[in-house]
Amino acid sequence: MKMIKVAILTLSDKGSKGERDDSSGPAIEEIVKKIKAEVISYEVIPDDKNRIKRKLISLSKKADLILTTGGTGVSPRDVTPDATREVIDYEIPGMAEAMRMKGLKKTPFAMISRAVTGVKGKTLIVNLPGSPKAVKENLSVILPVLSHTIEKLHGGTEDCAGCR
Repeated sequence: MKMIKVAILTLSDKGSKGERDDSSGPAIEEIVKKIKAEVISYEVIPDDKNRIKRKLISLSKKADLILTTGGTGVSPRDVTPDATREVIDYEIPGMAEAMRMKGLKKTPFAMISRAVTGVKGKTLIVNLPGSPKAVKENLSVILPVLSHTIEKLHGGTEDCAGCR
């Protein structure tokens, strides 16, 4: 497997204005070092649905994996899942379900996460929560399958049954 190109996109109105430090994006960067990956883009932008959509489309042309953080809840400004759904070709619901199941072991608030995981072209897009702690918990669930998933998206023919 080649080096995975990762884009990190933090969605935060306050963070994009410099009113709050982003600690989730750097947490993601540290975690993806555990797989054969390089971060090719890291950006903090506001919770603006159209801007998020444009950024996801743009990043999907150069990244194998886009990890977003923030905007997955139920407040009016939490639009990341909506933007993601409008951009992706199809969802991979098992990943988002697994992340929520892991979160529920820690807090009942995990059940209100609207995080989406899906594919745009050959790029995997994963919505993560906005807190560094939740980012670490959620990524720990899907990290073991990320390389394989991306390899399959790029045409890998290895049989999944042999991966166990």
